[in-house]
Amino acid sequence: MARTPRGRWIEAGLAALARGGPDAVRVETLAAELGVTKGGFYGYFDGRPALLTEMLDEWERRCTGEVIAQVDAEGGDAAERIRRAGQLTFSEDLHRIDLAVRVWARHDPSVAKRLRRIDNERMEFLRKMFGAFLTDPDEIEARSILTFALAIGRHFIVADHPGYTRREAVQLAGEHLLRPSAQKTTENRDQGDDEQTEVST
Repeated sequence: MARTPRGRWIEAGLAALARGGPDAVRVETLAAELGVTKGGFYGYFDGRPALLTEMLDEWERRCTGEVIAQVDAEGGDAAERIRRAGQLTFSEDLHRIDLAVRVWARHDPSVAKRLRRIDNERMEFLRKMFGAFLTDPDEIEARSILTFALAIGRHFIVADHPGYTRREAVQLAGEHLLRPSAQKTTENRDQGDDEQTEVST
């Protein structure tokens, strides 16, 4: 009989984590869901802690390394790269896992340490992208944290949005954060006025 691939155990573990947190990740339960015995599990993992570590490794790979690599490969300007990174990082399946990891981190220092490192990588990406079309350090930091907060916190917003669907309202907020700075817009408009004056004269 063929062994259940290692990746299926990890996928099942991540699905269980998203549903019920780390306490829901049980070898017996995962084996039953996969329709196999527990014996196959121990052919891949030393125990449940090893599975939990590999689950976090997989989550980190998907939400940072793979995302940045794909965004770099697809190219585009800074605003488009931010949009694409958000779409990839916080797709519905990864978003559920991300939220579960955040709850887990509140009770596990090692998970909290890893989450901080990953969040720092995400914030550095945003700072770099916003820094490509903004010059004010305060504005770069503010837009970076607001963009990150919107990506994570949209799940918890249950308010109505008259005239908009929830998705439209979130997209509107995101696009507002990706606009050029007010100062740059004013400078461009003033430059256009100056050029028009020169032509008129």
